[in-house]
This record gives sequence, structure tokens and C-alpha cells, in this order.
Amino acid sequence: MNIALWIVTGLLAAAYFFGGGFKLITPKSRIEAFGSSSKWVEDFSTGAVKAIGTFEVLGALGLILPAVLDIAPVLVPVAAIGLAVIMLGATITRVRRGEYRIMVADLVYLALLVFVAWGRLGPSPF
Repeated sequence: MNIALWIVTGLLAAAYFFGGGFKLITPKSRIEAFGSSSKWVEDFSTGAVKAIGTFEVLGALGLILPAVLDIAPVLVPVAAIGLAVIMLGATITRVRRGEYRIMVADLVYLALLVFVAWGRLGPSPF
């Protein structure tokens, strides 16, 4: 179980670190032009998109660093819960926009984050 949690956590951390970093360094207009899955930025201000990117990068760091450095490893499930809240917001945004097919990916991320939070709070804590 511990190995599965580490693998899922590592993959999630990489996805959120690079995805959030992309939102931080890329202008909103370029994100919008990236593809149909990025049209959600139309509903948010530039500052909100940058804030979401910041929270994703911080969440990614929170998934890995506390456990690796053995400094307050309880922050790992807290970071997973925080990112799950972001994905819940993403799912609501997709429903509001009628983007149901794209929403499936958001739900997968949400489920993986819940798995990490559950696993680290319950059966396989540090």
C-alpha cells in the first residue's frame, strides 16, 4: 500500500507542479488558446488563474516535501485535501460550462487525491 501511495503521490505532485507552473508563467490568453480543455480560463481573471497555479505548485510541494524531509508529514494528506478542493472547484466549473467529457479527467484527479489523503490518514501513515 505504501508503494502505491508513493507512486500516486509522485505522479500527482509532478502533474500539479508542472500544471501550476504553466499557469504561473503563461499569459492567460495563451492558456486559453491551448485547447478545448483550457477554455475554463475564460471564466476567471488573470489573477485568479495565477492564484490557482500558485496553489497547485504549493500543493505539489506539500505532497512530497514533508514526507521526504520528515518534517510534519501530516501535511501530506492536508495538501492532498487542499488539491482535492481545487479539483472539486474544477469539476463544478466543468459542469457549469457543460464540459462533461473533459470533467472525467478532473474526477480521476479528485479520486486519486482522495486515495492519497485516505491512505496517509488511515491505513498507511508515515
